[in-house]
Amino acid sequence: MADKSLKRKLVAILHADVKGYSHLMDDNEEATVSTLTAYREVIGVLIQQHRGRVVHGSGDSLLAEFVSVVDALQCAVEIQKELKTRNAELSEDRKVEFRIGINLGDVIEKDGDLHGDGVNIAARVEALAEGGGICITRTAYDQVKNKLPLGYEYLGEHAVKNIAEPVRVYRVMMEPEAAGKVVGEKRARPGRWQMAALAVATLILVTGAVAVLNLYLRPSEPPIEVASIEKMAFPLPDKPSIAVLPFDNLSGDPDQEYFSDGLTDQIIIGLSKVPHLFVIARNSTFTYKGKPVKVQKVSEDLGVKYVLEGSVQKTADRIRITAQLIDALSGHHLWADRYDRNLNDIFAVQDEITKKIITAMQVKLTEGEQVRAAAKGTNNLEAYLKYLQADDYIDRINIESNALGKQLAQEAIALDPEYAMAYRALGRAHMLDVWLGSSKSPKDSITEAMKLVKQAIVLDDTYAEAHGLLGYLFSMTRQHDKAVALGEKAVALNPNSAESHFRLGKTLTFSGRYEESIPEYKRAIRLNPIPPNMYFYSLGLSYGWTGQYEEAITWCKKATRLEPNSLWAHIMMAVVYSLSGREEEARAEAAEVLRINPKFSLEKFEKQVTYKKKTDKERVIGALRKAGLK
Repeated sequence: MADKSLKRKLVAILHADVKGYSHLMDDNEEATVSTLTAYREVIGVLIQQHRGRVVHGSGDSLLAEFVSVVDALQCAVEIQKELKTRNAELSEDRKVEFRIGINLGDVIEKDGDLHGDGVNIAARVEALAEGGGICITRTAYDQVKNKLPLGYEYLGEHAVKNIAEPVRVYRVMMEPEAAGKVVGEKRARPGRWQMAALAVATLILVTGAVAVLNLYLRPSEPPIEVASIEKMAFPLPDKPSIAVLPFDNLSGDPDQEYFSDGLTDQIIIGLSKVPHLFVIARNSTFTYKGKPVKVQKVSEDLGVKYVLEGSVQKTADRIRITAQLIDALSGHHLWADRYDRNLNDIFAVQDEITKKIITAMQVKLTEGEQVRAAAKGTNNLEAYLKYLQADDYIDRINIESNALGKQLAQEAIALDPEYAMAYRALGRAHMLDVWLGSSKSPKDSITEAMKLVKQAIVLDDTYAEAHGLLGYLFSMTRQHDKAVALGEKAVALNPNSAESHFRLGKTLTFSGRYEESIPEYKRAIRLNPIPPNMYFYSLGLSYGWTGQYEEAITWCKKATRLEPNSLWAHIMMAVVYSLSGREEEARAEAAEVLRINPKFSLEKFEKQVTYKKKTDKERVIGALRKAGLK
């Protein structure tokens, strides 16, 4: 009678072990165990992120299974890249390098463990890999050869113990320049029997994959590691809350990072326009970029229930996007999908992802809200890509990158003169010219910035961030009533925009309405818990204006700790200390200001201060003079 506890299935098997493990242990056992433990955690997280399962791991070896060979190889590449980065920080004799082998084969599952030839072959193939390298069998190669931006070197046929037929082995070439290359293989036209066998294998694989994927995505799946409400840094909002992690760039080309980052941005923007959701801002979620993080930790750090993660793989004219939505409090995958499309379909894909996430979170939308959930953009793909690059450069806030961002934004507008986001990006670059000191005429730069941002609003009057930026520009030109009105409109258009709340806080500050600015800054920080330091020192200054000096000092200190070389953070810290009567600390902060900018001048600074009330300007300048600045 057959053992019912045994289950056969066709899976992709990943086998890994450490090169020179015995030598490493003999040399320094404690250091090796410490490094290996850390690396195992990284590998485990990456396997989970690529929809795999760690079957077992002991000593220096690890076995994992995947429904898809593509997922298995993508995961292996990510593992080797991450470990290479970590090993670069270690001395040569302390580096821990893994070899990885991948096979597609039939296995027997019993009590969660895997047995059979499929596993044995993966282990033998792994032994052929170099430290930090990957080898795959022919059965695995046939599934991935035209689907990933990688190269392959045919290593020939190798005998495997207890396997009748020799196994064909390929070394994976991960260098960007190797993409699409196949080295050392003599191509031959397959015979009919080979084609038939491949068709049967593919049918079995697809059938098995669908069955396992359905099981994997089933909401009743037991949670692996869940978040704790008690450990959350912030109270959970009273509406569905989500953090969108930066989508991984699997293109094998670092220059394509802007594309995956841009897709993440568009999903955040779309979700934030839904009033029924609480959406964490980009600045906070992007602090996890490139790091192996647990969904549970993201949830607890940012105070959200739901976490979205995914990946983007882009070639010349194709794109593959995977995304999955996780309930961090239960550990369940609420929804997951994969999109293989022509690159021109990127807009429809990101809208579809946004809508599916909202549906999965059981948010009932009115028809009008559904329309607002889809961000207006452009149908010109090249203009879209130019905008993503421009925004990336402008965000770096330095003279050189700002100039590049300005040029790219201009090119995007030339490609699509009705692209609102490109106009706002170009307007922001002109505004930054003033603050960075790269403008020949600050007055002309502000005028041009206002003209561009106004055009963005003409093209899309629901564009909250454009209204907020225009309000800020009005503050810079001392038109305070208009500034506040635009800031309030921006928040009304998009209550989930951290930037809009921050901009409103700034316009209220410049207008002398300090008490009212405090809740706007706090709301911005709640939506963006890991914000730019200007959020902190702006809130600190408003507390200082209202006489709440301990709070003021606390928030300004956060800004200086976050960016010790931030000129504005130390200026505001000096103001707050001076206002509170702590003259010694104020003078220390003034010294920091001069350390960062030895040419600092109160006369020039006074021209940049645009407070509505003359007494407020005099109070700030007086506080800095009292601290010792001239």
